[in-house]
Amino acid sequence: MSDFYTYKGYPLVRSGKQIYYGNMSDDYVCVIQIMKTKKVKDLDVADKVKVMLMQTEEGLDLAQAISKNSDRSSLYEALEMAYTWLDKTK
Repeated sequence: MSDFYTYKGYPLVRSGKQIYYGNMSDDYVCVIQIMKTKKVKDLDVADKVKVMLMQTEEGLDLAQAISKNSDRSSLYEALEMAYTWLDKTK
C-alpha cells in the first residue's frame, strides 16, 4: 500500500509550491511549480503553473535533466500535461 496520493496511477508529493509527480525509480519524473495563485472565495488556486519533465539519472545538473517544459494556467492542465509526458516515456 502506497503512502502517497496518486493521480492516474502516479504518485504526487508536494513540497511547498512544488509538486513531484511520478516514480523516482523510473527514468523520468515531472516537477510542477506553482508560480502564481489567485483567491477563489477562501482558497488560493493556482493560475500560473510550470511543468517540467526531468530525467532521474544521478549526476545530471538541472539544465541537463530537464527534457521538456511548459507553462499552464491551472493545476489540472499541468497534471494532464505531466501525465501525458510520463505515459509516453514508458
